[in-house]
Amino acid sequence: MQEAEMQHPTISRRGLFGAVLAALGTYGLTRRAPALAGVTEIKVADNVPEEKLDFETHGIEGWTTVDGQWAAESMADAPSGKKVLVQRATKNQFNVIVAPGGPYADVDISMKFKPVAGREDASGGIVFRFTDGKYYVVRANALEDNFRLYAYDRDRRQLATATVKAPALGQWHTVRLVAVGDHMQAWLDGKLYLDHRDPRFKSGRVGLWTKADSVTAFDDLRIRGVKGGGQ
Repeated sequence: MQEAEMQHPTISRRGLFGAVLAALGTYGLTRRAPALAGVTEIKVADNVPEEKLDFETHGIEGWTTVDGQWAAESMADAPSGKKVLVQRATKNQFNVIVAPGGPYADVDISMKFKPVAGREDASGGIVFRFTDGKYYVVRANALEDNFRLYAYDRDRRQLATATVKAPALGQWHTVRLVAVGDHMQAWLDGKLYLDHRDPRFKSGRVGLWTKADSVTAFDDLRIRGVKGGGQ
C-alpha cells in the first residue's frame, strides 16, 4: 500500500506575522492597557466656577515654590498667549510649585505640559490636595509608557497605574484630574486611564510637579474647585 502523503499546512508571511503578534499579546509583551470603557465619569457640581491660570501678565506672582527652579518664559508654541511656566532644576528629587487659591476638596483640574528634556525623567504632573508637604500627584513621563497616581507623605506611594503610549518629547499634552470625595479619575490626552479610591487626603491646594532632571513647560492650568479645609 502506498503511504499516504502528509499534508503540511501553509501560512502566508502576513498571517505568520499576525500570529506572532497575537502570541506576544497573549503573554503581555505587546499589550497596552486601553482607555477605560464603561466607567461612569465623576463630576464636580456644574455651578462651581472655573479659574484659569496662565502666565502672560503676572508670571508666578502668588504661587508658592516648594522645590525647583520655576519661571514664566516666552515660548513660540505656547498653547495660548506667548508665555508658559517652565521648570529647569535638574538635581532635586521632586520639583513642586503650588498655585494661589484653595484649599479645595472636590476638584476638576486640567493643564497642558510639554516635556522638553531629561535623561533620568521627562515628566509633568498635577499636584492636588497639597497641605503641609503632603499631596497626591498624577503624572505622565515621556521616558516611560505609564500614567500614574501617587500619594506623597515624606515617602511616595503608588496608588494606580496604566500602560499608555509615552507622551512625545517636545510636544504638548493634556492631563486632567477629577477628585470627588475619595474617588479620583485621571485622563491623558483626552482618554480616561485611571479610576481609583483613596481616603487619606481630604483637601488642599493645587500645583504642578516634575521629577529629577525633567525640564518641562506648563500652560493653561484650569481649576474648578469646591473650597474646603482640613485633612
